[in-house]
Amino acid sequence: MARFWRSALALATAVVTCGLTACSSPHRYPAVPSDIADRAIALNNPAIRSWYLPMHEEFLDEIRRVSVLELKVREEAGQTGPLPTAYYLAISGGGANGAYGAGLLCGWTARGDRPNFKVVTGISTGALTAPFAFLGPAYDDRLKHVYTTVTTDQICTKRGLLSAFYDDALMDTAPLRKLMAELIDEQMMRDIAKEYAKGRLLMVATTNLDANRAVVWNVGAIASSGHPDALGLIHKVLAASAAIPAAFPPVMIDVEVDGKQYQEMHVDGGAKAQVFLYPPTLQLKTSGAAAGMDRQRAAYIIRNSRLDPEWADVERLTLSIAGRAIASMIQTQGVGDLYRIYVITQRDGVAYNLASIPSTFDKKPKEDFDPVYMSALFDVGYQQALTGDPWTHTPPGYIAADAGMDQAAVQHPGGQ
Repeated sequence: MARFWRSALALATAVVTCGLTACSSPHRYPAVPSDIADRAIALNNPAIRSWYLPMHEEFLDEIRRVSVLELKVREEAGQTGPLPTAYYLAISGGGANGAYGAGLLCGWTARGDRPNFKVVTGISTGALTAPFAFLGPAYDDRLKHVYTTVTTDQICTKRGLLSAFYDDALMDTAPLRKLMAELIDEQMMRDIAKEYAKGRLLMVATTNLDANRAVVWNVGAIASSGHPDALGLIHKVLAASAAIPAAFPPVMIDVEVDGKQYQEMHVDGGAKAQVFLYPPTLQLKTSGAAAGMDRQRAAYIIRNSRLDPEWADVERLTLSIAGRAIASMIQTQGVGDLYRIYVITQRDGVAYNLASIPSTFDKKPKEDFDPVYMSALFDVGYQQALTGDPWTHTPPGYIAADAGMDQAAVQHPGGQ
């Protein structure tokens, strides 16, 4: 995504110039004042979203309510005995590198032991992958299509030079919105709602720029709401999670407080984190036992990036230097997220499994979304899952003081 960040920097320079020449900006409705931002709701439903930290109680209550629906489903099916292992999947950002995670999931299907995930989360390109991953192998063909055939002009088109002065981004993402409307349709939303009723969760994250805070969206709750604008909101949330600031336009989401209408500006969830598993507030081990859901748990984290530092011959130019520094900060942030997740999983007794793009993959794209590059990366993930074990069980560089202290990883689960 280096090209997009250089574009963003160029736009930032233009914004400064614009400020000096008194340019006008795109219209927006009033932002939610900071003193009432906690009470803003979308679709007239306080349970469909929350700050990542601290979480709204209505949101947490809904998560807890849905999580235990699995017990009812098992009872109605006459299933007895201990609960099976619960599997969690977290998919990171990474732009076109999302082809790696897509390939890994499809290869996992071909291997024959891909689990039915209890929880799926996504950020940025991971948010676009997450609905397909959540619904399982039946949607693998759509997932592969997105990450092996789609070109840059099917994601975005360049705006004119004056957009740097008068608009909110250098690119127009109308093609991406059109693609999402074709792939994520009413039937897919009904399928998500059906799985939600079984006690499964699909969550994605965006960044609320007005509040400068991460927001977690319960996509299953949106799909199940019955609201006429539910599908439109799902499209907006997914587009927002992947909206690279300044390169892609922000997504304006309508909310209300005490009956008064406002608009929030949402952008890429990667502005706050590259990947998340579940909010630490939940404390799965203790809360699960209290709800009668004592069980083994295993988390799988797909980091759509290399974890080793990549060498580059940086030009002695302002935008090249700044772009390289931003890319470095994103990479470091991603590693920090992996450590944060590791701490939470160890606290809650959740097995930790991490996959990332191998350092041996050194192909370069010819454009931001290059089908040849993405197909090659898709194949890397596919082959890793099909023929080997792509998973490591600690964050990069971590060595436990006592290896026996770490949770044993659950590998190749086989059953559900």
